[in-house]
Amino acid sequence: MDDTTAMSMAITAAAAVRARTSPNPWVGAALLSPDGELVATGSTEPPGGRHAEVVALGHAGAAAHSATLVCTLEPCSHHGRTPPCTDAIIAAGVARVVVGITDPDERVAGSGIDALRQAGIAVDVGVSATEVEAQLAPYLHHRRTGRPYVLCKLATSADGGTAAPDGTSQWITGDEARRDAHRLRAESDAILVGAGTVRTDDPALTVRHVDGSDPLRVVLGSAPPDAKVHPCLEWSGGLDELLNELGRRGVVQLMVEGGARVIGSFHAAGLVDRYVLYVAPALFAGVDAIPAIAGATAPTIDDLWRGRFDSIEPVGDDVRLEIVALHDTRQEGT
Repeated sequence: MDDTTAMSMAITAAAAVRARTSPNPWVGAALLSPDGELVATGSTEPPGGRHAEVVALGHAGAAAHSATLVCTLEPCSHHGRTPPCTDAIIAAGVARVVVGITDPDERVAGSGIDALRQAGIAVDVGVSATEVEAQLAPYLHHRRTGRPYVLCKLATSADGGTAAPDGTSQWITGDEARRDAHRLRAESDAILVGAGTVRTDDPALTVRHVDGSDPLRVVLGSAPPDAKVHPCLEWSGGLDELLNELGRRGVVQLMVEGGARVIGSFHAAGLVDRYVLYVAPALFAGVDAIPAIAGATAPTIDDLWRGRFDSIEPVGDDVRLEIVALHDTRQEGT
């Protein structure tokens, strides 16, 4: 088995724990024997548990000696909730380590790779780096900026409407799309809606239909005392200040669910990193449906906001479109 194939297995192992490790990164590892056979895989355990490299070493036992360890993220070299992964790798007698990307966390930032090399272990960096960076995008964003990665979820008709003129909106998309949206909730550390959405829909904003913990619930404005969203963080300040506060709280990914004006505010400020649209094969077929994003329309074609399609996949009878913001289209928040 070559390094790229082994890294693919490590990426798959990491994907299986995406909703269970935050604020720690969701990391995967694969251990290969000297002749290239797969010995073991591992993925990061929930906070306080073992990191992926140590899990893989534990599964391998004595077979880890002289093996190659392939991991998506640079092994840590500092004491946190667990001892340094580099110590375990060195003690196991691993001969070579293949790393997808370096860890931007200031406590690591190349020191893990340095520690391994100083111990005489060969280290190669950059295998499948593009794929690993995509998988760890929220974590990398949080460590580099101190703010959460902002994911905006929308459900629309094929002609862009999110609700009928009378305000009714449930349900535009089908069961599979709603289940997939709960996966996004489970992968997010916080979920945000406006006070108007709370008053109109009284959402619980909990994780259902999939395994996962409920995110921190955030309301822009004040929620009625008897609203299902409680307990929640009620916020009346600016969006930049909110993202700074959530980042300090260890929120790696924030999911913005609505309403249209709240989404429009995040969009206008250039604060959204990824848009996830669930598009139903349905049409309002008119000009007075409520749009998914409220706010001023781009005045000319040259002013259109443009991102990059990251994935397009069918979800039941609907389609999930994922659009990533491009750096040169984003503005500084105000």
